[in-house]
Amino acid sequence: MHTNRYHQFVLYGLMALLSIPVLATLIYSFSQHWGATILPDGLTFDWYLKLWQEPRFLTAFSHSLLIALGTLVFSTVVIVPATFVVFYYFPHLDRWMNILILIQFAVPPVVSSVGLLQIYADGPLPLIGTPWVLIGCYFTIVLPFMYRALANGLQGLNVRDLMDAAHLLGASTPAAFLRVVLPNIRKGLMAALFLSFSFLLGEFVFANILVGSRYETLNVYLYSVRSTSGHFVSAVVMSYFIFTLGVTWVATRLSR
Repeated sequence: MHTNRYHQFVLYGLMALLSIPVLATLIYSFSQHWGATILPDGLTFDWYLKLWQEPRFLTAFSHSLLIALGTLVFSTVVIVPATFVVFYYFPHLDRWMNILILIQFAVPPVVSSVGLLQIYADGPLPLIGTPWVLIGCYFTIVLPFMYRALANGLQGLNVRDLMDAAHLLGASTPAAFLRVVLPNIRKGLMAALFLSFSFLLGEFVFANILVGSRYETLNVYLYSVRSTSGHFVSAVVMSYFIFTLGVTWVATRLSR
């Protein structure tokens, strides 16, 4: 009994400790003025009203959403069939895919950005400053999360027997994949998509170096306004945090 209480105390204490910065930022985003006093002088919604009425913020937020959604659509079209092909036709390639998806973690984003600047700054494909280069970079970020989620789902299925049974019933391979295999890995796929979406919204290095203000995203916008009012910046941070928290909650519900 005492051990359980100790564990609960540690858990709740850790949760409270992690919540303090978030709560302080939330209160600061609603405060009119907060100087040398313990509590703010007054509360207001003006910072959020100003934020959500600013065209630049709305444009940057829409850019982040479009790039993240475009990356996820592209990743789904490429990674889902590729994972199925690996597990159904070439299962021995799974270990090589596991090595491939880890390569991106070996190269820091700053180093990758410098290399991409040298390749795509000019020439036949001048992609620097366009959202297309971010979609390509974000595809490499999403690949490990999506592939592992799909691989874990397919490992729990007997893919070959399911496909053979579908073939015996007259289904073609694409039809069997769409109507038999894909529904069985739907939850894992949706959870991976939502978690990847939350992660992509917070990406800054590639967006700042490769695109910057030419196609401003949310984090680049946040970086550019960091020297303005702290209340306004806190409102930006909390808006991003609440939106990401909602997406993560949906992903957690789907993963169950």
